[in-house]
Amino acid sequence: SIEFPHASHSFLGTIRARFGFTHPPSLITPEIQSMKRTVVAVALMSIGLTAAHAQEMVVKLGGAAPLTGNQSHLGKDLENGTRLAIEEANAKGVTIGGKKVKFELIGEDDQADPRTGTTVAQRLVDAGVKGVIGHLNSGTSIPASRIYDQAGIPQVSPASTNPKLTLQNFSGVFRTIANDVQQGTGLGKYATGALGAKRVAIIDDRTAYGQGLADETAKAVKESGGEVVAREFTTDKATDFNAILTKIRATNPEVVFYGGMDAQAGPMVRQMKQLGITARFVTGDGGCSPEMIKLAGDGMSSSAYCSMPGLPLEKMPGGADFRERYKKRFNADVQVYSPYAYDAAMAIITAMQKADSVEPAKYLPELRNRNFPGVIGNVAFDANGDIKEGAVTIYNFKDGAWVPL
Repeated sequence: SIEFPHASHSFLGTIRARFGFTHPPSLITPEIQSMKRTVVAVALMSIGLTAAHAQEMVVKLGGAAPLTGNQSHLGKDLENGTRLAIEEANAKGVTIGGKKVKFELIGEDDQADPRTGTTVAQRLVDAGVKGVIGHLNSGTSIPASRIYDQAGIPQVSPASTNPKLTLQNFSGVFRTIANDVQQGTGLGKYATGALGAKRVAIIDDRTAYGQGLADETAKAVKESGGEVVAREFTTDKATDFNAILTKIRATNPEVVFYGGMDAQAGPMVRQMKQLGITARFVTGDGGCSPEMIKLAGDGMSSSAYCSMPGLPLEKMPGGADFRERYKKRFNADVQVYSPYAYDAAMAIITAMQKADSVEPAKYLPELRNRNFPGVIGNVAFDANGDIKEGAVTIYNFKDGAWVPL
C-alpha cells in the first residue's frame, strides 16, 4: 500500500471505518515515508537495470584445440590468442544491431584427434556458437569443417595448414596462416638451395598436417634437383625413433626433414645425435617452438632449422605490442599460433560489426571480404578462404632460441 497512493487512501479509509477514527491517523511516519522513497528508488533502479540488460546481447564464439596431451601448450597458446581478442573487444564495447554485445568464448579440447574433433564440433554447434576459431591440427579441422558447414557456421583456423581444408568448396572455411603448398615449397627449395643438399630423407607422422607438409617438401626437393633418399613414417604419439633413424643413417642423407609436431621433433633430434647422424635437421611450424628446443636438450645445434608461415613475431606489424599484452594477460610467452588466433577472432568480430549482425548468414559475405590491419599483417582472404600474401620464414637454432634467417 505504501508504494501506491490510491491503495494507501483506500487502506486508510478502511482503518478509519473499522476503528471509528474521525481524523486520519498518523500511520505514515517519517520512517515509513523514507522507506517508501527507498522502495520506489530500488524499483526504478531494477527497471533500469532490466532495460539495460535487455539491450545487451551475449554472442558465443567457439574455440577448439588440443588442451590436454603432448600438444596442449600449442592448443592453449591458440586459445589464449582467441581469448585476448574477445576480452579486448568486450572492453571496447562493441555494438551490433543497436545492442551492446558481450562475446563469450566456448572452448573445447579436441585432443588433436579427428574423432574427438567431430564430437567437439557438434557440441559447439549445439551450444549455439556464431563462429569458430580453430582447430589447430589439419587432421581435426578437415573433418570438423563439414559439421560447421552443414550448420552454416563460419570456421577460421589459425593453425591448420593442409591445403585440403580450403579446397572442399565450403563457403565458410578460412585460415589466417599460410598453407603447406607455400611452406613445403619454401622448405624444399631452402634445403636444396641455401643448404646445398642433394640427398634428403623425409619422415612424417601420418597426420593430415605432417604428411601433407612432407609431400609438398618432397615435391619441391625433386623439382629443385634434389633426391629423396628415404621416406619413413611414425605417429604423433611416438617418442622412440631409433629404428627409423638407423635405417635413414644408412642412406647417408645431408638433410633429414620431419613433418609433424614438436613433441616428436625434439626427441628425434636428440636421438639423431645419439646415433651419430650429422645431417642437418629441418622441420615445419609444428616443431618451430620453444618446447621443441626444450625436448631436444643437448641434441640441438646450429644444424637445426624450422619454418613458420608468416613473419617472425618481432617483424609482424603488431607483434611487439601483442607480445606485451599477451605476457601481461597470461604471464606466459607466445608459443606459435596465438597471433593468428587473435586475428582469426577479430576477422569474425569485425565482419559482424560491418554486417551489423551476428547471424552467420548475414556476416559471412563481410568475412569473405575482410581486409584490415591485424597483428600478423594485412588480413584478407582469397576465393578459397586462404590468407592472401602468406609469408614463410626460415629459422635457425642459435644461442638457445630460434632465430629468423
